[in-house]
Amino acid sequence: MTSNTLTTAGLAVGVGLLAVEHVRWWRGSGGAAPAAGKGKGGGPAAAGGAAKDPKVLLPYWFGVAFGTLCVACPAGMLGTGAGFLRWGGNGAGGWVMSSMTGQHATAVANAAAPALDEYGAIVVTALVWVLFMLRGTFAKALKGKWWRGVWTGTLLAISTGVFAMIGNLVVPGANDLGAWAFNGLVHGTL
Repeated sequence: MTSNTLTTAGLAVGVGLLAVEHVRWWRGSGGAAPAAGKGKGGGPAAAGGAAKDPKVLLPYWFGVAFGTLCVACPAGMLGTGAGFLRWGGNGAGGWVMSSMTGQHATAVANAAAPALDEYGAIVVTALVWVLFMLRGTFAKALKGKWWRGVWTGTLLAISTGVFAMIGNLVVPGANDLGAWAFNGLVHGTL
């Protein structure tokens, strides 16, 4: 049950995920500020949240990049996982679209990210290995942002227009990084 097609409903889910993450970032954590004078320091309370700190978006955008790389691996397990996430986005978005608007989703694009070459595959393999080995060291909140980014990347990376720019930056970037590392580490030429 995987999908190589992105529908208008899946696109809406991807844009929705993108919007929700950026609204949360814009507003900050939303937690209440601690009362002034409490605690050891007794100083004034800091404003709650980390609103508009770009570092907060890093796990999400790293997930978007990883989801884009998954789309570029159509023959492997990562590509199958990306197809499953796309199927879920198309299905959930299609149900909401048809039940709320009465319209049915239509195809936007087929899975056609730029090709990942053998050097890009080195980067993705190393990245998967690092993520697997460090999986227990990441906080739960970071994992949630990362997974939402992966889902967004699998939905938006194969669309057309502005969203296709993500795929056109990430995949060739991984290919170039892999070629640079391979030539430097194996052949000693940088």
